[in-house]
Amino acid sequence: MSDPVLDRARAVFDRVVSQRRDFHQHPELAFEEVRTSGKVVEWCRELGLGMRMGVGKTGVIATLKGSRPGKTIALRADMDALPIQEASGHEFQSSIAGRMHACGHDAHTAMLLGVATVLREVEFAGEVRFLFQPAEEGMGGALPMIEGGALEGVDLILGQHMAPFQPTGTIAVTYGPAMAATDFFTLKIYGRGGHGAYPHLSVDAIPIAAQVITALQTIVSRTVDPLQAAVLSIGTIHGGFRSNVIAPEVELTGTVRTFDDALRHAMPERIERIARMVSEAHGGSHKLDYTLNYPPVINHPDGAALVERVAAEVVGAANVQRIAPSMGGEDFAYYLERVPGCFYWLGCRPTGVTEAPNLHSPHFDLDERSLLTGMHVMARAALSFLAG
Repeated sequence: MSDPVLDRARAVFDRVVSQRRDFHQHPELAFEEVRTSGKVVEWCRELGLGMRMGVGKTGVIATLKGSRPGKTIALRADMDALPIQEASGHEFQSSIAGRMHACGHDAHTAMLLGVATVLREVEFAGEVRFLFQPAEEGMGGALPMIEGGALEGVDLILGQHMAPFQPTGTIAVTYGPAMAATDFFTLKIYGRGGHGAYPHLSVDAIPIAAQVITALQTIVSRTVDPLQAAVLSIGTIHGGFRSNVIAPEVELTGTVRTFDDALRHAMPERIERIARMVSEAHGGSHKLDYTLNYPPVINHPDGAALVERVAAEVVGAANVQRIAPSMGGEDFAYYLERVPGCFYWLGCRPTGVTEAPNLHSPHFDLDERSLLTGMHVMARAALSFLAG
């Protein structure tokens, strides 16, 4: 039986791959996606879509209205790259030193352009809103998009993300909490500097920091319910001047990942207490700056069920998995706080590879055949929702 959506996706596939490679060669960081959004505008203008540009600085909202009134579904792609030096070796690898699409946002954007092209040729009721969002990587570009009206009148929102941990041709869905809240902190430990030969005349910030780091690990292991998920990781340590100088100050940075709201808001005080008591016990002091960043991604059951059902029709039920929540984070969470929807994973592990480089790796790669699957599932899911 012919599938017109698949036929149209196949027809635009080569162009989508070409556009993805173009985006990949010209990565732009958060809120700097001027060239990328320009390419998006060119494509959408060619399709005759309604457009709003400069949303959230560099975002684009494109609109496709059906032949008769109905519901509104939003489909989102993120556009920004990462400050990573690429090491993939592709002929189309990044042309800009120190910048790389290491999270698949180039593919997300190209696929959404392909979905717009497919749906432009299909009759449906209602409206499809295409959200080309800037600054997902830590800058929270979803919020300025929402403030710019991205969700006005929207009944459901869908987003997909490349998954190198899943083989090409598969879809992974999580019901309920799907990705964790991602919070960050900077903790400074203060001592009193001096000569390395006379430690008794100083307060060494380095061993204090070492004991603080060790003590912080007991927050998750000894104060969090073992049935709750939580992560506390120290990512950087900076302190000292040279080998024979007692360091007067050490700066630690880290991240905290949680799902439970009460636990999330309790973590700053727990870190504060340990840092204060350990520092003061050794004659030092501290300062904690704690930032509540993205909230958890919580999929709506109807949205997850829609994706799961449509994906089973597209790739077969055996290739659709329900997976456990991830401790990674995503600013798609802000959309899901306001409207129902689902954020799901698109398998892209290259053929013949059993363990692919993960997201944010300089060696990150994807099987471009997954772009066809991604377009097909998203377009079919949109049409299924609009058809009621």
